[in-house]
Amino acid sequence: MELLEIKNLVVQYSVGRDVVQAVNGISLTVKEGATIGLVGETGAGKTTTALSVMGLVPNPPGKVKSGEILLDGEDLLKKSNKEMRKIRGKDIAMIFQDPMTSLNPVMTVGEQIMEVIQLHEKISRQDAQKKACEMLELVGIPGQRYGEYPHQFSGGMKQRVIIAIALACNPRLLIADEPTTALDVTIQAQVLDMMRRLKETYKTAMILITHDLGVVAEVCDQVAIMYAGEIVEKGTLEDIYESPRHPYTIGLFQSIPDLDVESERLNIIPGMMPDPAALPEGCNFCERCQHATEQCKKQPPVVRLSDTHEVQCFLAQDEKGGE
Repeated sequence: MELLEIKNLVVQYSVGRDVVQAVNGISLTVKEGATIGLVGETGAGKTTTALSVMGLVPNPPGKVKSGEILLDGEDLLKKSNKEMRKIRGKDIAMIFQDPMTSLNPVMTVGEQIMEVIQLHEKISRQDAQKKACEMLELVGIPGQRYGEYPHQFSGGMKQRVIIAIALACNPRLLIADEPTTALDVTIQAQVLDMMRRLKETYKTAMILITHDLGVVAEVCDQVAIMYAGEIVEKGTLEDIYESPRHPYTIGLFQSIPDLDVESERLNIIPGMMPDPAALPEGCNFCERCQHATEQCKKQPPVVRLSDTHEVQCFLAQDEKGGE
C-alpha cells in the first residue's frame, strides 16, 4: 500500500534577483514498510525534497511552487502549520544531517526525547520519562544517562539520541538525511545496523538520503538517483545496481574504487553540476555526458524500461526503440 506520494514537486529559492531551482518536478512513491534511497551529489535537491515533506522549507527564501505531497491521500502542502506540527514526529519523523548541531545544548537528552513524546501522546510526565529512558536503551545508550547533556556524548552517541527522538512516537515514515556522514566508518556500520533493526521492529517506511552507494546497497529496497533537482533514474535495488542506464548513474558506479584493480587515479565524472539558478534548457547532465548529442538540448523523456525501472534520457529511449 502506498504511504507517501510526491507528485511533480517544484521548490525554488529566491536569492536577490536569482531564482534557484532546487527541485524541478520530481515524483516519488514510498510504500508502507519500504526503504527508498535518494542518491546524488551535494546540491542535487535531496534535502530540500525531505524538508518539503516535513513542511520545513524555510520561507523566505524557499517556496514550494507546485506539486502534491500525499500522505494517505491527504495533501500535506495544504495543511496549516498547526496541523503539520501534529504530523511531524508522530506520522513522519526526520533524522537531520549533523548530529552535532541538531540537539539543543541546554536541554538534557532525556528532556529532548520526552518533549516529543509529551507533544504527541497524552501520558503523564512520569510515564513520558520512563518511555524516554526505554528509547535510550533501545538505541544502545544506558537509561541512566537520561539527565546528561549533548556535550557529554560522542558524535555516534548523539546520532543515536537523534534516532531515539525520531522513533519515540513510532512514526510510519522516517526520513534519514545522511545519518552517517559525520561518523567514522566503524560507528557508521553500528548506526546503520541499528536503524535497519529498529525499522524492522517498528515496520517503519524510510527515505534514506545519501551519496554513498554502499550504504544504499546495505539498507534500501528501491533507489532514486537525483541530479540538479530531477530524478534521472529510479527502480528497485536490482534495477539500479545490475543494469544502470542513465550516464550519470553509470558514472557514479564507475567512481567507486575497485580493490581488485590497481590504478593511479580514480574514475571521475568530469565537470561540475550546473548552477541551479541558470539550468540549461535541455538535459541538466548534458554538459558532462560523453554520450550527449544535439537532441540533448531538449528536455529528455522519461523512459519506462519495466514496471519498476524508469530513466530520464534520450539514450535509453533510443536503446529501447532499437530493441
